[in-house]
Amino acid sequence: MRTRLVELLREKSYRRRRVILASGRESDFYVDARQTTLHAEGAWIIGSLIHQALDTSVVGIGGLTMGADPIASAVATFSWSAGRPVHAFIVRKEPKGHGTQTWVEGLANLPPGSPVAIVEDTCTTGGSLLRAVDRAEADGLRVVQCFTVVDREEGAEAALAARGFTLHTLVRRSELESE
Repeated sequence: MRTRLVELLREKSYRRRRVILASGRESDFYVDARQTTLHAEGAWIIGSLIHQALDTSVVGIGGLTMGADPIASAVATFSWSAGRPVHAFIVRKEPKGHGTQTWVEGLANLPPGSPVAIVEDTCTTGGSLLRAVDRAEADGLRVVQCFTVVDREEGAEAALAARGFTLHTLVRRSELESE
């Protein structure tokens, strides 16, 4: 399955071109992982691979909207069919301006203290993952794992390690660039 995921990412998501990343850095390549996470086969593979790698204590999975949304949904859907349900949640980039004004959606399925995993589609510095960790913890969840579909290998792993987390990576930049 991992080999097929690399193929899909190369075909649908990886492009050699100059871009400005969310971190503000300039890069000579871009990984639009959403093209793979939103693809039916890609979502199923990602949901399966992450579900298999989850700590058995994990009952929830989510991250910053919008990159994490299809991944969390894929894992949640796969988890039901695998007989070990893991509920999805969404971390907003800013609180809802009306109603409950919450940062995290889906908390009705996750009691305070629930062990959860945080996911991201593509990591560069790890900033988005760590913002999602902070928001999830502020809303009472206990983050025990962090995942990314693609690690650009530009510091995310070290940034998460500095906060006590291991970054679980499905595919590394070096794998996308090797033929």
